[in-house]
Amino acid sequence: MVSLRKQVGFTYLTVMFVIAILLGGLAIVGEVWETSARREKEAELLFIGNQYRRAIGLYYTATPGPQKRYPRTLEDLIKDPRQPNTQRHIRKLFPDPITGKEFVAIKGADGGIQGVSSASDVAPLKIAGFRVRDASLEGAQKYSDWKFIHTPPAPPPAAKPAADGSKPAANAAQPGATGLEKTNH
Repeated sequence: MVSLRKQVGFTYLTVMFVIAILLGGLAIVGEVWETSARREKEAELLFIGNQYRRAIGLYYTATPGPQKRYPRTLEDLIKDPRQPNTQRHIRKLFPDPITGKEFVAIKGADGGIQGVSSASDVAPLKIAGFRVRDASLEGAQKYSDWKFIHTPPAPPPAAKPAADGSKPAANAAQPGATGLEKTNH
């Protein structure tokens, strides 16, 4: 007959072994959960960063006159001070999902805010496979390298004079001057 003392020792070792397996499983679940949460925050950073880029672009194009300007503060995106009525280019100022703080403003050539970025120096999980609009984020070493900058559209090319020095045709820049207009015959 096996003594009671040996049975208690065996049961104790079995319980310790089961606890060790459970703790290992919990550690793996915790790591997967943390990675999933970081991926979710990255997706949120991409979404919010692009919302800021879009809002800055809307502000820029809504500038009256030929000289376009960027907003002086991010608050100008909520209520455009240049407009007599309330015009919102973004619904609210979103915090940086990685740090929980305000985004870092990136100044443009005119001194206005041309874009935003995160203040986090943590290495991102996603370093490739971005959409075309976010192609500049490829290979970034930290979240603060993810810069969501509005790039103004290229100005339309000016009409060039013909090689023989004559002026371009008068109807060349007019809408419907393609030669494909509908005619009544």
